[in-house]
Amino acid sequence: MTQAEIRDGEAALDFDPSERVDATLRFVGKIRTPWARGNCPKNVARAREGDMSDMYVELDPVFAQGLEGLQIGQGIMLMYWMHEARRDLITQKPRHSDHARGTFALRSPNRPNPVALSAVRITSLDIETGVIGIDAIDCFDGTPLVDIKPCYTAIDTPPDL
Repeated sequence: MTQAEIRDGEAALDFDPSERVDATLRFVGKIRTPWARGNCPKNVARAREGDMSDMYVELDPVFAQGLEGLQIGQGIMLMYWMHEARRDLITQKPRHSDHARGTFALRSPNRPNPVALSAVRITSLDIETGVIGIDAIDCFDGTPLVDIKPCYTAIDTPPDL
């Protein structure tokens, strides 16, 4: 899909949000996956249905010490930047839906700030090299990593869920 293509029911902003900078980020690493455009699962649950043996986080070595305290089997939240996503769509019509919805009512990667968040489990951990094996992820190989946070069910699950 080119930047100019809009599906029925969708609307685009009249500006590119990436041209209006309010803050800066420092990516802390990259996510390594077998996925590319055309074969990437739509969400992390779908990613868990396939071969999950070759998914890992490659931290910039300057941040490797920040992994101290994490453990194999632990849940972590990965925040990543969907760098190939559109940033101008404010309403979208998912292929599985018969009507459009606002971008903030969807989990689509296409959004003003293409930030994604997934809860994953650590399958291997090498603090010295900054490599974390993970059970699944739904992003393209080389996706920039914004942050890692430990996942705590008691804290991260809204009440009554």
